[in-house]
Amino acid sequence: MTTMDIRPFEDRDREAVTALALRAWEPVHASLREVLGEELYRTLVPDWRRAQRDEVTGSLEAEEERVWVAEVDGVVVGFTAARLLPEDDMGEIRLLAVDPAHQGRGTGTALTEVATDWIRDQGMAVAMVETGGDDGHAPARAAYERAGYTRLPVARYFRRL
Repeated sequence: MTTMDIRPFEDRDREAVTALALRAWEPVHASLREVLGEELYRTLVPDWRRAQRDEVTGSLEAEEERVWVAEVDGVVVGFTAARLLPEDDMGEIRLLAVDPAHQGRGTGTALTEVATDWIRDQGMAVAMVETGGDDGHAPARAAYERAGYTRLPVARYFRRL
């Protein structure tokens, strides 16, 4: 039986976290491409791999964010990043990714709970997360809902001009 450990991110995790993020978000971007259509998708996201790599790197380097990794048998299989928004008495889970080979095993929920506990321990009244409503984001939405988050009926619209 394998056990999962969650611990703070260390610099030695950088390559593993970035690689798993790209694997985890590939289905998300395929879903977005389908929803938006090729032309609008290419306008909004000309190079998704670079954009995701930059976003992950930014979170790993941001002093105001906390990052945790999930390990199974010494292999990084997921991560999450959170930050505080004290002016709003709130914390935000900025990123969550679980390697597709390890999805559906509670890793995303466990990472979400660690980040939520940290937000609560910092004295914030609310924890929030934003995610997409497309099929590619379904695993993330399920993890957030299992961790006790309430889904709001918010929509975001785009129109190519």
